[in-house]
Amino acid sequence: MRNLPRRSFVKALNVLAAGGVFLQEVQAQAKEKKSAIKPIEGSWFEFQHHNEPEGKYWDQTLMNFSSEQWDQKIREISEAGIRYLVLLDIAIHGKSFYPSSLLPMHKMKSPDPLETILSAADRHGVNFFVSNGFFGDWTNPVLLMKDPGINSLRIKAMNEVAERYASHKSFYGWYYPNETGIDGHYQDYFLDYVNLSTAEARKITPGAKTLIAPYGTRNIKSDDKFVRQLEKLDVDFIAYQDEIGVEKTRVEESAGFFSRLSDLHKKAARSKLWADVEIFRFEGKVYHSALIPASPERVIKQLEAVSPYVEKIFIYQYTGILNRPSTGVFAGHPDSTGLYEQLAKKGFLKA
Repeated sequence: MRNLPRRSFVKALNVLAAGGVFLQEVQAQAKEKKSAIKPIEGSWFEFQHHNEPEGKYWDQTLMNFSSEQWDQKIREISEAGIRYLVLLDIAIHGKSFYPSSLLPMHKMKSPDPLETILSAADRHGVNFFVSNGFFGDWTNPVLLMKDPGINSLRIKAMNEVAERYASHKSFYGWYYPNETGIDGHYQDYFLDYVNLSTAEARKITPGAKTLIAPYGTRNIKSDDKFVRQLEKLDVDFIAYQDEIGVEKTRVEESAGFFSRLSDLHKKAARSKLWADVEIFRFEGKVYHSALIPASPERVIKQLEAVSPYVEKIFIYQYTGILNRPSTGVFAGHPDSTGLYEQLAKKGFLKA
């Protein structure tokens, strides 16, 4: 610039200054985006997997967990920084996971698995969403939501569970596990199922929170009808499945779908928007083979994609798909420790 005329020199300085401001803005945006990447705050949790082929790597191990081992696993999860667990089911295949007057009980080493995990969660600072299913054939969710006899059994089970276990400080709320596949909009029977469940939950456990996790995220229509349905849904949190593990959505599509959901939820101004991020892949055929950990690179991209749009990130699931490398209560696929290490390294979990 030594030979530039004065006017040109001043102009060049202005350009450099503007460029410096622009660079600062870009750096600030990058920093903001990085800080906006949310940690994993919650996970689904189970005693036995509902789909037997998918639970190949952990079902037998969990069946033989003692009460002390369940306590250690809850402690491990808490130390990972996870503060919420969603119990997938309190019954499956016609048997319960707690001593019930309504159904026979699964034979497990722990005499009362539900009491065991809630007591452990009390000690280790974890909040549980307790399931109100599955009663009947879990592969037929429409029947489970519409059948009067099953609805009656579900309500009785909620009352039984509330009477026995709601005094636990870790009993944070209810999870309604019968899923709906959104085809543009929610089905009316799903709205009825959710709202009837919440009405009962409010009656027997005042103040308890409520959660659902629908699929069909990519099919949602951004219209007034969907907003009105969100306004009608009496539920505190909706954790939409990102559907990447089940191979319905590509990672690069996810941000767009959750951005759209964010706009719809803001318009409805009712339920909080959460994400249910699938950190698994299938060992073979989708839905007919074992769940195994997805690659850390894929999972990290999934978490980054939804972070700007949701209040909290939950994963499906810690059980079987993640294990701390130093764990004394290993349950799951051998690659689960590697995924844990990489997520901890990136700050999504605590090391």
